[in-house]
Amino acid sequence: MGDKLFSAHQDHRIRVWKIDNETPNRNYKCIATLPTINDRCMKLFWTRNYVQVRRHKKCTWVHHVDTVSALALSKDGSLLYSASWDRTFKIWRSSDFKCLESVWNAHDDAINSIVVSNNGHVYTGSADKKIKIWTKQQEGSNKHTLLTTLEKHKSAVNALALSTDGCVLYSGACDRSIIVWEKLQVLGALRGHKKSILCLAVVSNDLLCSGSADKTVRIWKRGFGKSCYSCLAVFEGHNGPVKCLTATLDSQKYDDDDSCSGNSYMIYSGSLDCDVKVWKLWVPNYLS
Repeated sequence: MGDKLFSAHQDHRIRVWKIDNETPNRNYKCIATLPTINDRCMKLFWTRNYVQVRRHKKCTWVHHVDTVSALALSKDGSLLYSASWDRTFKIWRSSDFKCLESVWNAHDDAINSIVVSNNGHVYTGSADKKIKIWTKQQEGSNKHTLLTTLEKHKSAVNALALSTDGCVLYSGACDRSIIVWEKLQVLGALRGHKKSILCLAVVSNDLLCSGSADKTVRIWKRGFGKSCYSCLAVFEGHNGPVKCLTATLDSQKYDDDDSCSGNSYMIYSGSLDCDVKVWKLWVPNYLS
């Protein structure tokens, strides 16, 4: 977000880094750790701020008490959302890093993924095999309530992604399938990976990337029908599960003539083999 970078970790904390773009090596300085000292102190002396996290242990509601597994920013960047294996998700104000809300027991098991739509709906995917959609109780409120629950996966949901227009939700799970949802209905399932789906990334409204424990990245293209998808490419080269993906439209375009015109995309994959790989994908216009 601008000159700030947010990172989540197994130490239960979120850190905020300031990016110094003016130095040649782009220095990063930690400027905050969430929850902040101010947040912790303000909640420390009131019993109503404590919640039961284990049988004989309580802590204030601003703390995550297990791995912070996913982060997401609101469209305007004013809110940061965090999900954790402690079965909660929290909302933080990005201007001063204050914790505004914590939704406890949001799922029956660890939350692995969180995404936020342009209209403010929050989607959470969990090891309990469920996807839940949350909405604000009323306009101007920070409190979220459960809107609906999606249940089609047969195992833990590891990854979620929204199309660029926010109309289509993709969910990847340990059952090796990617389910395509639109208006809370299943449009279809994408199958091809041989092991668990671990990450998803949307390039455009009709292009999806998926990373898997089978060590490959697959590129999926939506056809003319809403439920018609095909696998355009399979990237092989990692020696470990592909854990994270991101993608962007490349500035280079192929338009020398109509027969060769198309778009170029850059796809970045991070794996448990400790490598980050950069892939270039060209999609000709006749496949659009």
